[in-house]
Amino acid sequence: MTELAKGRKLRSCWVSGAGIVRFSRPAVPAAYVQRAMQMTSQQATTTLWRPTGPKELDLVRELNWRAWPPRLPEQPIFYPVLNEDYAVRIARDWNVKHDGAGFVTRFEVESEFLSRYPIQQAGGQTILELWVPAEQLDDFNAHIVGEIQVIHEFR
Repeated sequence: MTELAKGRKLRSCWVSGAGIVRFSRPAVPAAYVQRAMQMTSQQATTTLWRPTGPKELDLVRELNWRAWPPRLPEQPIFYPVLNEDYAVRIARDWNVKHDGAGFVTRFEVESEFLSRYPIQQAGGQTILELWVPAEQLDDFNAHIVGEIQVIHEFR
């Protein structure tokens, strides 16, 4: 029986195509992490969300909805999130205020590839992110499965 099946809490975990493979520091409900790691029948993928403003969304559109644009020099980390509600809060409450509009995107990434990025708890138990160094974004983009989709818009 895995740590997830026992219902223990996790703060950091690593994922692979087979699911979560390593844990550390208790805090995040295991059932939540398990739901966040949605798998498809053909290829194991994980659903991620990203709140974004209009400028970044225009760049994603220019990349045919298949990749995220390079980070700016002052943006050393790319932060996709593991929770749609968290992405909605950022897009609605931060992007609208700073950019005039906020969007929530959803996309799939190969789960085995994501195993190199520990899940980071950025606040409360459901505020979970992956921290992808800017210099690894091209590799990250190569493991996106399908298109990046806009699922919410706020103005």
